[in-house]
Amino acid sequence: MGHTASRICTLLSILFVSCMLASAANDGLIRIALKKRPIMESIYGDLVPKSGTVDHEVALGYSGVRMNSADEGFYDPVTEAINHVRVHQQRMLRDIEAAAMEGRLKHFWSYRGFRERGSLKNGTQNHPLALKNFLNAQYFGEIGVGCPPQNFTVVFDTGSSNLWVPSAKCVFSLACYFHRKYESRSSSTYMENGTPASIHYGTGSIHGYYSQDQVTIGDLVVNNQEFIEATHEPGLTFLAAKFDGILGLGFKEISVEGADPVWYNMIQQSLVTDKVFSFWLNRNANDINGGEIVFGGADESHYKGDHTYTRVTRKAYWQFEMGDFLIGGRSTGICVDGCAVIADSGTSLIAGPIAAIAQIHAHIGATGVANEECKQVVARHGHEMLELLQDKTPPAQVCSKIGLCKSDGAHGISDGIESVLGETHKSADEVSDATCNACEMAVTWMQSEFVQNHTKEGKLEYANQLCGNMPSPVGSYVDCRHIGNLPNVAFSIGGRAFELTPEQYILKFGEGFLAHCMSGFTALDIPPPIGPLW
Repeated sequence: MGHTASRICTLLSILFVSCMLASAANDGLIRIALKKRPIMESIYGDLVPKSGTVDHEVALGYSGVRMNSADEGFYDPVTEAINHVRVHQQRMLRDIEAAAMEGRLKHFWSYRGFRERGSLKNGTQNHPLALKNFLNAQYFGEIGVGCPPQNFTVVFDTGSSNLWVPSAKCVFSLACYFHRKYESRSSSTYMENGTPASIHYGTGSIHGYYSQDQVTIGDLVVNNQEFIEATHEPGLTFLAAKFDGILGLGFKEISVEGADPVWYNMIQQSLVTDKVFSFWLNRNANDINGGEIVFGGADESHYKGDHTYTRVTRKAYWQFEMGDFLIGGRSTGICVDGCAVIADSGTSLIAGPIAAIAQIHAHIGATGVANEECKQVVARHGHEMLELLQDKTPPAQVCSKIGLCKSDGAHGISDGIESVLGETHKSADEVSDATCNACEMAVTWMQSEFVQNHTKEGKLEYANQLCGNMPSPVGSYVDCRHIGNLPNVAFSIGGRAFELTPEQYILKFGEGFLAHCMSGFTALDIPPPIGPLW
């Protein structure tokens, strides 16, 4: 199991003296205990590098990115989309905590007045501190850098690939004064590098330079590890962070300046026998133990049954292929031809195409916002869209055939197109992106209704209903009283359906009449051929 705080202190004190590689546990697994923070203390929402310059061919036919501080002109839509989700996640979770805190304070003061009147007899006073420990969204672990080890709390992030910690030379950023800093002069194994490096995030950035030193992770010592000493952390993003730095577990293809990630060096230095790392994230809000990350395998005490393996399709993030997505055991038709998925330990919500999230929210009764553009498209062009689908027109060509989307030629008709009604529509420069997006969503919904064999009017009514209840940018609420009646959802991965119950995909905070519930799904839209992406 994870080390306790005292055992970590003992281990690091031993390494302080010897700085030699310690032995792993008897089963060969390297366990790192994780700490957890409640949402009210969480600001980690968007930590993914933003842009780069060097591209590489990958399995799905588009480019990975190796970040480079010298040029930020390269655009990677996957990275940008993940940034967007994490920023939205941070904003939404802050709103959740603010609302929950307001309710708790009202309850506390009214309850406190009653208790304090009673406390005059027994001299005690109640504080509802246990309510803070709910909806955990942030998991940290301790590492050491240098010899003797200088300890840092880091986020283990599969959505990035670099290790960085604050530098002792960071003197002009306020954030550095609230976190532990690496002092190269105090390490006997430090080696100078000096290559400038920057990582840009959705709401902040870090700047600094590369250094090289040994990194202690649990019972392992990784030698000659390149990492970034952050000398500048502008803004407020990292000021209130409960972590000091980030330890990226993604692929080298998205590493700034192409530095070898820590995980790569663990393998190259034969520190692990099995090339596997695994997370156990403790969902018990009443347990101070946040979980653990295991290098070299998986802890069998934390799972039942057999694992299902699926091929990584893009060496950048941990990206793989997903098949059908089901709601209540029924196919939505959204990913029957396959969707790309990223397993990202830095994102707390489940993000998917807005058309899919809208369908989920319709089934679970989540609140949303009306999209008037979508409603107008369905009202004006719904019958024509259904006719094209009925005539076996590929869904990707429907919106371009009726003139609502510009096409690249591979999926439909180009500028100055003529519709099936013989009308010449406006040029591509005049076509609204919002109208095109609304049309494509409506086509997706109508296509899914063909799977259910509903009537034409039923399909139009369903599409119009979803247009009137799109996922809210600040989060979509669900009636807590109805959670037990909501459908399960399932992701088809590696030929197996992985099912989530309502209790697992609904975020609940508070209890009793103060309880609030919110959908754990959020929208992430990346167009073909790269998307759709989960």
